[in-house]
Amino acid sequence: MSNVEILDAAPRARGGYRVDVSRGERVGRVSSEWFNRPDDQRYLSLSELYASVRGRAERSRTRTMASAAIRVEARSDNPEHMALILPGEDAPTAPTHWSFGQLSNLVGAPAAYLRQLPAPLAAINLQYGLSSHRAEQIKTLETTDGRVELRAVTGPDYGRIYDHELVEAVQKIAGNGTGDTRWKVPGALDWSSGIYNPDVDIATDTTTLYASDRDVFLFLVDDRNPIEAGRLPNGEPDLFFRGFYCWNSEVGAKTLGIASFYLRAVCQNRNLWGVEDFEEITIRHSKYAASRFAHEAAPALTRFANSSPMAFANGIKASRQQIVARNDEDRTDFLRKRGFSKAETAKIIETVLVEEGRKPESVFDFVQGITRIARDRPHQDVRLDLEGKAKKLLD
Repeated sequence: MSNVEILDAAPRARGGYRVDVSRGERVGRVSSEWFNRPDDQRYLSLSELYASVRGRAERSRTRTMASAAIRVEARSDNPEHMALILPGEDAPTAPTHWSFGQLSNLVGAPAAYLRQLPAPLAAINLQYGLSSHRAEQIKTLETTDGRVELRAVTGPDYGRIYDHELVEAVQKIAGNGTGDTRWKVPGALDWSSGIYNPDVDIATDTTTLYASDRDVFLFLVDDRNPIEAGRLPNGEPDLFFRGFYCWNSEVGAKTLGIASFYLRAVCQNRNLWGVEDFEEITIRHSKYAASRFAHEAAPALTRFANSSPMAFANGIKASRQQIVARNDEDRTDFLRKRGFSKAETAKIIETVLVEEGRKPESVFDFVQGITRIARDRPHQDVRLDLEGKAKKLLD
């Protein structure tokens, strides 16, 4: 299935691989998902996840209609209940919290304010907005599960990519995501020993396969096949493995996106450590989104999954070998000419000296120093700026 080459991988330590996570970037996106997902949004395999989101899609339909044709219904004896009567339907349709906000925003009504009003009064305001909506046309996503539920309200040109389409694209390279292919739910780093164990049981508290009524998010790694890209100062191999995460929302809560990278470890809290060569593709749900997914995002994921890591490993090795500074003046000039302030320059050099036991000389030395101080920056824009400069330098 794949032409991946394992480059001089070190023998496996007891329980896994010894890794050095002091280098590279720390990426917290997966950890944020892991921390915020309740148990009913966690899945233990791709087949289980696919069955859930595909079944939801099969119970759904999408329609384009005139906004003025929607009738808002509220009963005075139930001040907290409001429903919508959609064209061609006799029974009321219940909006979700998300779709109510979408509908309110489309017609220029503040959803937060409407939610504070008694249902009859909120219904009057929303009905007025629908009747006077200048764009006139809207697109709905309605799902039947015992009752008809309005899951999404968008503009008529919204290009929907269903959640199950993304999961299916991942299944083509990752099977069930449980180890039946090289791509799987990740293991975990033991901080006390510095050993990364790829063989951790998949459970609700370790899985990285998620879906809610608004979105899907998947994170998988190829962590049983480490790649050596040079040596650490102590002579041990610097080991990486490949990973990617992707996300989508068929109801318009977020874009579709795929991020691929090399990393050194994943901890129990699902932070990604020692990340290098981070690449990301995002697709807005515009009119031609489905075509872009079919011709751009899905093939890019397959190419990454089946590609050889040789170029990455050779690039890391070359950056270690490329000496760009031999004295303090060279080091200062190298960094200042690339947009770093005097204070940043001093901090980068000091960081490398502390962690490596010598001052930076190679391109790789400088990149590691930059990414290390980026981790400690509390402001995201400053951190991203530093990481961007490091990536540009490595490229």
